[in-house]
Amino acid sequence: MKILILGAGQVGRSVAAVLTHEDNDITIVDTNAAVMRELREKLDVRTEVGQASYPRVLERAGIQDADMIIAVTNSDEINMVACQVAQTLYRTPTKIARIRSSHYLEQPRLFGSHAVPIDVLISPEQLVTEHIFRLISHPGALQVLSFAEGKVQLVAVKALSGGSLIGHRLSEIHEHMPGIKGRVAALFRKGKVIQDFEQTILEENDEVFFIASPKHIRSIISELRKLDKPYKRIVLAGGGNIGNRLARLLEGAKYQVKIIEKDPERASKLAERLDKTIVLEGDVADEDLLVEEGIDSTDVFVAITNDDEANILSSMLAKRLGARRVMCLINRLSYADLVESNIDVAVSPQQITIGALLAHIRRGDIVAVHSLRRGVSEAIEVVAHGDMKTSRVVGRRLDDLKLPPGTTVGVLIRGDELMFDNETIIEDGDHVIMFVADKRYIATVEKLFQVGIHFF
Repeated sequence: MKILILGAGQVGRSVAAVLTHEDNDITIVDTNAAVMRELREKLDVRTEVGQASYPRVLERAGIQDADMIIAVTNSDEINMVACQVAQTLYRTPTKIARIRSSHYLEQPRLFGSHAVPIDVLISPEQLVTEHIFRLISHPGALQVLSFAEGKVQLVAVKALSGGSLIGHRLSEIHEHMPGIKGRVAALFRKGKVIQDFEQTILEENDEVFFIASPKHIRSIISELRKLDKPYKRIVLAGGGNIGNRLARLLEGAKYQVKIIEKDPERASKLAERLDKTIVLEGDVADEDLLVEEGIDSTDVFVAITNDDEANILSSMLAKRLGARRVMCLINRLSYADLVESNIDVAVSPQQITIGALLAHIRRGDIVAVHSLRRGVSEAIEVVAHGDMKTSRVVGRRLDDLKLPPGTTVGVLIRGDELMFDNETIIEDGDHVIMFVADKRYIATVEKLFQVGIHFF
């Protein structure tokens, strides 16, 4: 697939790094010549220096025969104009754009075939906001991902003392919880995937991924660790777009919220916009301020400024001062590895955004993609099509599928019904949620679900 990536910021670079390893022809367009040289050498991609919305620049980049453009510059306006130019002049088949401002996002009539021709809108700030909100809603979880319009969720939890399954085989989870529909999808121990995990005896600090209906999530977490009490007091370090949106969500869910914002003008605007949130003007890494505001009785401290260093420093400080749980927004993945032992949850905007993009790039009818474990693993929702003659999966039992190593089927969804039984026979139109421990096998999984030519 020939793809033009417009913008070489954090999101653009991360998307390019993923797609170049998946047999795509990638060209990156940006105004920064120095960054372009670096990407050319590091990723072995084509680059074009220039304004991403200018037709002449897009032509030099090869838009005439591009299958897709992904406009992720830091300017909403440039992203929108680039999509308009791509459609009007070159009829580019798929146009994906990052739109950050809520002023645009709140007006859906702006986008579509008869308006600004964007096929897929990506709002990293909104995706990150929803991601953090789900984590706060599920105390103790490391990741919470939704599939099938919320019918089922994939949750990552670190096993800790107090969990009923510690010292027992994971296969015994059904004996411990009769009537609860759920399944373990993967087990990681010291960063490495355990292949035959169902017969493995669970140890402390194992990382368990399980799939279940949202109403059963808390019950399953209780088997893996002592249940955390529901969170109540939340402190948000940073009042930017994510801080503002997250505060609104948390207010609506009856949490007690405080925001710390350094910029006086921004703090004043937040105080006007938010109804119940307490807005504090100050430095997120000010120890005296944190102590004064009762950080030791805070349930969750969430560092979401635009500065990785400020986020890391304030998170580590909050943890040392007694915050019960700490979440930290980190753009540089190398930083996340360094501080992982000092904070509870590292949130990567790039990995969250890439998952949303990949659902529209993958081959086959893939509905959702979530990038996991720093991009090493993926969870995907794929729709089965065809019949016994044209499909490698339709008409076959789940346990008969020839899956690559480390790949498991979590659940099959047919209408509103969740099916966890391995003897279930896949039918046309079924949604299959899969965990792929090693993303190198994604192409194999995609091929498995593609229909033969006779299907058409």
